Order: sequence, then structure tokens, then C-alpha cells
Amino acid sequence: MPAAMRMAAMGPQRHPAPADAAQARARFFNSANAFNIQLPPVPSHSFTAEAQRAMDPKAPTGWQPCDQSQALGGGTPATTPLMLARYAHIAPGETLASHFVATGAIWYVIAGSGRTQEGDAALLAWSAGDVFQVPGTRALHHTAGAEGATLWVVTDEPLLAAGGFAAPATDEGVVHYPAAEIQRQLALVYAAEPEAETSGRALIFSSELLESTHNIHRTMTLSLNTLPPGDSQAAHRHNSAAITLIVDGEDCHSMVDGERIAWDRWTTMVTPPGAPHSHHNGGSTRRALFLIVQDGQFYYRARTMGFAPV
Repeated sequence: MPAAMRMAAMGPQRHPAPADAAQARARFFNSANAFNIQLPPVPSHSFTAEAQRAMDPKAPTGWQPCDQSQALGGGTPATTPLMLARYAHIAPGETLASHFVATGAIWYVIAGSGRTQEGDAALLAWSAGDVFQVPGTRALHHTAGAEGATLWVVTDEPLLAAGGFAAPATDEGVVHYPAAEIQRQLALVYAAEPEAETSGRALIFSSELLESTHNIHRTMTLSLNTLPPGDSQAAHRHNSAAITLIVDGEDCHSMVDGERIAWDRWTTMVTPPGAPHSHHNGGSTRRALFLIVQDGQFYYRARTMGFAPV
């Protein structure tokens, strides 16, 4: 009598004689092979070339996606499994259209100024250093001023694509955080007494609608993290992936899973979920500034953020 097959080697099982198409679609796994799903790890990566192309004043109007989909094993553009970051360059006086299949988009204006419209309706005017959040899926047009513009945007398009979800229509309002108000709020953070149990001084973005969650978006979080000259953020880890835009800093670097990653201004840096990491400002004159988007809302709601020092 042949030896019984090991449970783990059985593979997906089917009905041997299905009575109809519905039964034929059924598959069965077992407790030894159902949970050994092997997915490609999220790579730690710095998108420097994409940033340089987007910042080139002679660049044509268009997008520079921070795409790791090939390494992630998926067919949809993605920076991390649930988020996609892009640079948008708009030549002087030109217009760039966007219509993301996403629950919303978080924008940061790297350089220049302009305006965003939905059809004939003006949504907002923006300039360098501004943050704005557009909820839902909306067909927008972004027009640069006379000097052109470069923006950075993060969406949760990969999340919707992976789940086969339709983008929600919404009449929720755009949320705008002007650069001057961001700086005023950051000054308030620095004027306050520090808390020993926090990981530094950072400004967290939220909105009237999502004030109870302390966050800006239904699936993503946004913070402007800082480091004074000569200071470091202690090594830590969390279950959410992080997409970081290097805004400013002198002689700064990060340590991600034991690898030293030097900072280049306007580079997009990916920190994999669960990877131990720390940030370091080796300069003597400038405060380090780095904008971080995480897929953190899922982990907060599931009570599994897992933020911990290492």
C-alpha cells in the first residue's frame, strides 16, 4: 500500500465530479498548506533617478511613477503592496490631468505654483510647500504657473486593484494645508515640552472629517517628521509600510534593516513593513525634514500597528 501523501504536499483539491459550474469552482486547502503563502518581500529602495527627472526644469509635462510592481510580483504599478507614489512635472503654463482609481490622493508641492480644477470648477490654488488631500476618485486638471511646477502624490490605487474594488464617488471636500500654516504648526510643536515616550517631533496631518482618527485619509497616514542638527531618531519598527519624501537635510541618512541609505533631496525612500529602521541628521546647521506616508490606518483600526523600539 503506498504511503499517504503529506498534507502540506496535497495542493488545492477539487470536487471529483461536480454537478454544475458552481461546484466546479470550489477549491479546498488544509491546515498544513493553506497558510504557507510565499509573497515577494517589499524591497527597501530609493527612487533617486525618478526625482531627478521630475525636478529637471526642461522635463516635459508628465508622470514619474515610483514603481516596484515587478519586484512585488504584481501587474499593477505599486511602490508598496497598498500604495503608489508618483512625481508630477508640469511645464510652465501647461496642464496635467489625473483620475486615480483610489479612495483619495495625498499631494505635496515640491516646487512652483498652480491651480487644480474639476471640470470648470476651481478646487484650490497651491504653491511650494503646500499639502492637499483630494478624497475619492475625481477627474482633475492641474495647471502650472509661469515657472512650472513639480508635485509628489501618493494614492492607495494598488489596494483597490488588489481587492477588485471600485473607487468611491464622494462629495467630501478637498483639504488644503498651506506651507505657511504648516511652518506655524511645526513651530508650535517645537515650542511645546517634549514627551519622553514619543519618537521625536513630528507634525501629523488630519482633517475635520477624520479628526477622530487623528489622520488625513481613510487608508493612509501623513506626517512631517523632523530631526534637529546632530540628532537621531532611535531604531524602531512598525507593521505599516512607509513611503518617505526627503524634503530637506544636510549629511543625513537612514538605517533600514542594517543598510545605510544616504539622503538625496526629493528622493522617495521605501521602508518595508516590519523592518527595523532609524533616521540620522549628521549636519550642523539644518533641521532635517521628511514627509512620510504610511498605510497605517488599516493597522490602527485592526489594533496591529506594532510600533516598537528595537
